[in-house]
Amino acid sequence: MFSWDNPADRVAIAQMNSELQHAQLELLSAQCATHQLRLRYNIDDLARFSRRDVLRKSVQAATELSEYYSSIERKVPSAEAVTETFKPDEDVIVEAIRRVSAYLQEQRDHFFPKGALLSNHYKAVMWPYVSTAFLDRVRIVELEGRRVPNPPFYEQYRALGFVNLPEVTHMPSLTFIDVIVFNERLTERALFHGLVHAVQFEVLGLERYCDLFVRGFLNTRLHFSVPLEAHAFSLESKFADAKGNRFSVEDQVRLWARQSRY
Repeated sequence: MFSWDNPADRVAIAQMNSELQHAQLELLSAQCATHQLRLRYNIDDLARFSRRDVLRKSVQAATELSEYYSSIERKVPSAEAVTETFKPDEDVIVEAIRRVSAYLQEQRDHFFPKGALLSNHYKAVMWPYVSTAFLDRVRIVELEGRRVPNPPFYEQYRALGFVNLPEVTHMPSLTFIDVIVFNERLTERALFHGLVHAVQFEVLGLERYCDLFVRGFLNTRLHFSVPLEAHAFSLESKFADAKGNRFSVEDQVRLWARQSRY
């Protein structure tokens, strides 16, 4: 059993949570793929016409994962469980949207003068997925040992009952409209993820993005499950496994916006 009092255990706990986050992202990718099946195909058709070996393995994997995570959930103390009864009134939600919007704009204005344009290397990697014109406008900032702190209004909203707020300071990168700030080392995958959010800001606009994010967070209770974030992780997974298959991030974002999937 781990203990916070043991320095070695604290390192192991950090590693455990890093691996858990990686597993969660892979699960989210599988969830998005399954959601596409749900939208496009009838359950009866899947049961009748799908390859039996693939279907059997999928069902077995999903069942085993469900049993495993359910066994962990049963160990979580009830006092730490996320409350499902918290439902802020509309005035509180509107004010939260305003605060998030103002925060993102302030951070963008703070980091933009410090930002660098994408190198030719990164433009060459990303242009099959994001237009050259868009890549020419985006700026990046590498903090190199520093991290963006959590927003100043977090404690106020935690006191109001908001739980599981996104831990900004622990995220690999953050997108502030058209500026991507890296808490950790810049990688092609992290850059792509940030670009998806930049495209979402471009297509939806700042106010609409914040409205969808806050309401999505209140519905799902988890940052990674907000549709805006889930789509970014889904496209990031496609990018990592692209194997030469190109796709347009702008087209994908506009499609989700048009279909009201955010």
